[in-house]
Amino acid sequence: MSSIREECGVFGIFGHKDSANLTYLGLYALQHRGQESAGIAISDGEDLSVFKDLGMVNQVFDVETLCALKGENSIGHVRYSTTGSSTVANAQPLVISYSKGKLALSHNGNLVNADELRKQLESGGSTFQTTTDSEVIANLIAKLGKDSVEDALAGCMRRLKGAYALVILTEDKLIGVRDPHGIRPLCLGSLDGSYVLASETCALDTIGATFVRDVRPGEIVIISRKGLESKIALQAKRASCIFEFIYFARPDSRIDGKSVHMVRSEFGRQLSRENKIKADIVIPIPDSGISSAIGYYLESGTEYGEGFMKNRYVGRTFIQPRQKDRDLGISLKLNPIREVLEGKSVVCIDDSIVRGNTMKKIVSKLRKAGAKEVHVRITSPPYTHPCFYGIDTPDGTKLIAKDSSIEEIREKIGADSLEYLSLEGMLKCIGLPTDGFCTACFTGEYPLNIPEQTRIDKYLLE
Repeated sequence: MSSIREECGVFGIFGHKDSANLTYLGLYALQHRGQESAGIAISDGEDLSVFKDLGMVNQVFDVETLCALKGENSIGHVRYSTTGSSTVANAQPLVISYSKGKLALSHNGNLVNADELRKQLESGGSTFQTTTDSEVIANLIAKLGKDSVEDALAGCMRRLKGAYALVILTEDKLIGVRDPHGIRPLCLGSLDGSYVLASETCALDTIGATFVRDVRPGEIVIISRKGLESKIALQAKRASCIFEFIYFARPDSRIDGKSVHMVRSEFGRQLSRENKIKADIVIPIPDSGISSAIGYYLESGTEYGEGFMKNRYVGRTFIQPRQKDRDLGISLKLNPIREVLEGKSVVCIDDSIVRGNTMKKIVSKLRKAGAKEVHVRITSPPYTHPCFYGIDTPDGTKLIAKDSSIEEIREKIGADSLEYLSLEGMLKCIGLPTDGFCTACFTGEYPLNIPEQTRIDKYLLE
């Protein structure tokens, strides 16, 4: 897997005496969704405070910092930048003051009309301290927030275009919002009589919370001392991100009611059905390839083996901001096990090929470790188009499958054979309506029109 970078993870809890520590643990569980910065905003019922910085969760927070965060209501955020640079100013949660008091916001996703909205807000007197589309959302809420924050959010949703899963904290409310297409995931849980919001269910499991349900596309969930209220503010054709199942979500999470591990295992089974080959051993590229490799092995009968040892102290390679850091991360992260590979015909299972740089290095490592043949199998179709909804992908000219055939890609990465899972086969494996997913990265058919400036650069607000 190379050069696809996730956007963010969000978390919130209302009405728990151990709010700050639980939010810390929830963010720790969501660390795979962003490693550039982390932050927690907390409310004591009267005021909001925030602590955030660049780095991973355990680098940003310590015991002293967490003890200083007083209150029973809090939200948190881990970030990979998809709009705006990786700076402390752009770290979240964002906290703003407006006519109704203070508001903290954590955002997972990406707006495609952020530039247009920001210009409109600036012309109306709004000022900006960051270069993120998340601050555009916060300022829009403030502008519309003459009545309740819920009404302001409903008004915002009629103007926002793109992907957004939001957790918002005021002095006395926790609010969750999912965009009308349901592009980014958001779920609701409960713990000791308190409500919890999180990007993935693995965060609920980590703190011992019980899963209640997924937040519905276009829904606003309001949590206060009165309890839980909900309303569908806006509806549109569902277009959930297919890459949550392919790569982003942790395998122990459930996304929209489906086990990520079981879906990925079925990807592997289907890949074996579609592309049979005789080999000695099937190996995964850890960690995202493990579930699929197990499914491939169960379907094909090919022996399963751990061909690579993963250094668990190195972050996800795709999430490093610079290419040279990603290249170094590959060498640090994966080391082949010669005794497993030497003299073997190897089927290597991975989730996708983006630029091709990582897979070329992996194939080379397998050959140097003595593999006789290297057959690469990918549990998704060729990645041909960039994403504009919260995944920082390269532009189309840098995607290896954009203008190359499968045979040309095979030659470039140096494999003996290369096959991809079909789009139809992949969608069938999930067990949900196949027209309810965004598959633009494979087809170029985007659920929302993309302005030309958005196509150019994630730094357009700078």
